[in-house]
Amino acid sequence: MDNISFDIVKHFGVISEEKGGWKKELNLVSWSGRAPKLDIRDWAPGHEKMGKGVTLTEGEAAQLAELLVSALAKPEG
Repeated sequence: MDNISFDIVKHFGVISEEKGGWKKELNLVSWSGRAPKLDIRDWAPGHEKMGKGVTLTEGEAAQLAELLVSALAKPEG
């Protein structure tokens, strides 16, 4: 199994925090030297461990933002 390296280029903020200190964060991350992408995932304190997450290109993030605005504006039912 290959080692995956990462570099958190920019931290945008914390979405939520668990009792154990793990935080769901939005960051701009470069994975294994590739171009940075927006990244949503759980991180252990100090970023020494991470959970599964999702990475998004700028275009995918823009589309997600539109979908979220639409989903949150509509009453359920």
